[in-house]
Amino acid sequence: MLNRSEIRTYLTARGPAQEELFAEARRVREEHFGPTVILRGVIEVSNVCRVNCDYCPMRRDNTRENDRYFMSSDDILERAREIRAAGIDIILLQGGETPRNLSAIEDAIPRIRALYDGRVEILLNLGNMRREQYERLRALGATSYILKHETSDVRLFEAMRHESLDDRLRCMRDLLDLGYRVGTGLISSLPGQTLDSIVDDIELAETMGVHMCSVSPFVPAPNTPLQLSPIGDNELALNALATLRLHRPQLLVPSVSALEKTSSGGQSRGLAAGANVMTVNFTGDTDRQRYLIYGKDRFVVKKQYVDGLVRASGLRLRGSVFLSPETEPGAPISAGITDGRSRLRYAS
Repeated sequence: MLNRSEIRTYLTARGPAQEELFAEARRVREEHFGPTVILRGVIEVSNVCRVNCDYCPMRRDNTRENDRYFMSSDDILERAREIRAAGIDIILLQGGETPRNLSAIEDAIPRIRALYDGRVEILLNLGNMRREQYERLRALGATSYILKHETSDVRLFEAMRHESLDDRLRCMRDLLDLGYRVGTGLISSLPGQTLDSIVDDIELAETMGVHMCSVSPFVPAPNTPLQLSPIGDNELALNALATLRLHRPQLLVPSVSALEKTSSGGQSRGLAAGANVMTVNFTGDTDRQRYLIYGKDRFVVKKQYVDGLVRASGLRLRGSVFLSPETEPGAPISAGITDGRSRLRYAS
């Protein structure tokens, strides 16, 4: 593990020092995972959200004006079939925070498991819930959960999300306690954020014992209170990503689409900085245009793009690292990261 002084130094690295940081992050990634990139397929199940985050165009105050949608269980399963046909064994169900998603999600999870004969990682990103709701989703067959903390600065969190960081971390602890593989994530260059706050974010991934952590540069999105704020610094985000790799080598760290949104070639540099996860978008065209996570002109990741990016980086695609030989609903998830390949073949 790194100490706070080392983390600060890495976050500010530029020029040759940054290249050395990235090279070491790549070395550590390959030591733990080999020359591989884990591939996910995302389905964006709804653009409705109960929260009023200052940085998100799907915030509650905008939802009333947005073209709202909720995917049905049948819609979700149709997209899941496309993900399976693409040779991907991780399905990410993502949407705004709203309990109206739950009925369709609960119906879809067993159907997705049946589609894959149980050999699938079902990853959810649906926000804060009650413990009993997480428990029910786990019993139905959900494997993993993403719950980004965004910022570990208590005052900044409450100013941006208008909710309590304690509540977010309580949900994270519930998920870990219930046996989920849990991911968190931070926004770098968030207005009002300090460098020490990012150090705290990186240390939080260690203290919480999570399995995944992302870094997204701040994107000033239209129709939000922060739309006129400066765009996030990709170099800072990439340094934070590489530092996460060194601080907790076993983490799954994605190269997120926001890196490409803020700087052309950003996702390629994310892989060069030690990332080992990418996510392909399988939301239908109409719904995808209504899922305004960074506004209507967000960068949408497609399978062919990922194939080329990964090959150009000298890496290869692989399946979930969390699937045990027999993954039953509610059963313990394999504790180790192995070099075993998915039973599915990746389609070019």
